[in-house]
Amino acid sequence: MLFTASDEPTETHLWSYDPAHGAVRLSDEPGIHTGLRAAGTLLLASHTETGHTFRLSRDGRPAIRVTTHGARPVVTPRVTWLRAGPDDIRTALLLPSWHRPGESRLPVLMAPYAGPAMQLVTRARSWWMCEAQWFAEAGYAVVVADGRGTPGRGPAWEKTVHGDSLTAPLRDQVTALRAAAAHCPDLDLDRVAIRGWSFGGTLAAAAVLRLPEIFHAAVSGAAPSDQRLYDTHWRERFLGHPDDDPAAYDRSSPIGDAALLRRPLLLVHGLGDDNVVPAHTLRMSAALLEAGRPHQVLPLPGGHRPTALEGLLKHQLAFLESALNCTG
Repeated sequence: MLFTASDEPTETHLWSYDPAHGAVRLSDEPGIHTGLRAAGTLLLASHTETGHTFRLSRDGRPAIRVTTHGARPVVTPRVTWLRAGPDDIRTALLLPSWHRPGESRLPVLMAPYAGPAMQLVTRARSWWMCEAQWFAEAGYAVVVADGRGTPGRGPAWEKTVHGDSLTAPLRDQVTALRAAAAHCPDLDLDRVAIRGWSFGGTLAAAAVLRLPEIFHAAVSGAAPSDQRLYDTHWRERFLGHPDDDPAAYDRSSPIGDAALLRRPLLLVHGLGDDNVVPAHTLRMSAALLEAGRPHQVLPLPGGHRPTALEGLLKHQLAFLESALNCTG
């Protein structure tokens, strides 16, 4: 069995090959399709915009659909798919279900991961798209974009962030923001926030520090603030050894820009995080305090993934509404 991506990086399709029949495509509609074959039985998992389906077939017989009993999300993502800028940055725009063009101006919430090893903009219903729609229902135009350095578009695309993991991804978020505003003139570019977790949290902090004229508030969750403190070889893959190229670590660490803060910033971190240790946020907060820059810190129980998710989402929403002076 051969797994292959289509020409569209937001999709992954599944093919089967045998000498008698050649290659046969096992997936049809846009989405993320994966499979597993063992002892003549094929399990095909399809994750599309309408949900998740699973099918079983054996010895080439027609597939049987497997009933799933997973809880349905309380919101249904309403995604407009865009390609932003000359690099065709894959971008998702989510608007409130109640919004009518021309009737109101919408504050914007950028919601990226935008780093190595994870795509968010895929043609599949996912928890992060449902989360984005939840913020949209609160009154935001939510923009999710996979810029340079993200997987799915080949090695050359991923290597564009070698030696500087922030500058190009941050520019690509701006490109996606402008493309979304061109598509939907109701976006209010005077009220733009950005929120992210892990690499997305680093990107969010860098956005308000380095581009405060564009980004007016940020929520930075579980974010590496100083790449020298990151406790695995993962950084060296992109930045080399810190003794060999210390400038690469400076370019990729928002902590050095702490004194530039003039926008509302909320730092969030789980105190049991053993992936991005809490010292990142503590050091970032200390640098901000030393520079006399007011900010907020929310410590959480648990590890790298957030706990008490409903309460955390509501806390972020309240912070954003206050920061952007919007009524939600």
